[in-house]
Amino acid sequence: MRILIVGASGHVGSAAAAALEPRHDVVGISRGSDPAIDLRDASSIAAAFDRLGRFDALISAYGSAPFKPATELTPEDLTAAFAGKVLSQLNLLRIGLDHVNDGGSVTLTTGILAREAIPEGSAAAMANGAVESFVRSAAGELPRGIRLNAVSPTVLASATGYHEAFPGFVPVSDERVGLAFVRAVEGIGTGGVLALD
Repeated sequence: MRILIVGASGHVGSAAAAALEPRHDVVGISRGSDPAIDLRDASSIAAAFDRLGRFDALISAYGSAPFKPATELTPEDLTAAFAGKVLSQLNLLRIGLDHVNDGGSVTLTTGILAREAIPEGSAAAMANGAVESFVRSAAGELPRGIRLNAVSPTVLASATGYHEAFPGFVPVSDERVGLAFVRAVEGIGTGGVLALD
């Protein structure tokens, strides 16, 4: 299969790429690659697909949200979380769908904050929950047998800079995260959220 991973240089994207590369043609792309892609910019997504062509699977390992106490979140913070984690990934789905081969798949990335709370994580929780709800609802409406799933890990063992923000959480290995993407791409399920707690 030919697989596009957006955000392949990050922790989650690297884990997905490492698991899929032995058996598939994996193309990694990011804001710093050539071609570059910015999931917040629809024209950037369209231009990347114009250059790269068609794929059997699309993976988004992308997303950002502000972290601050819930009582201090501004409308701008909430908009940033929604744009950075939800709209960005749904733009990839919306624009990329025409570039996915029949019977292919799209996999988005959420995270444990959709299910568990950490200090200052409510904006990210809102965004993760929105993506997961969309995946469950929209999967049955995709055309041409294309499947839609999400991978939702806890903090990664390799992402040591984030461990303090997740007190008491057991980090998940890159291998387990990678296997969840293998399941999403090579499996037959759709509308699922593959949670790694």
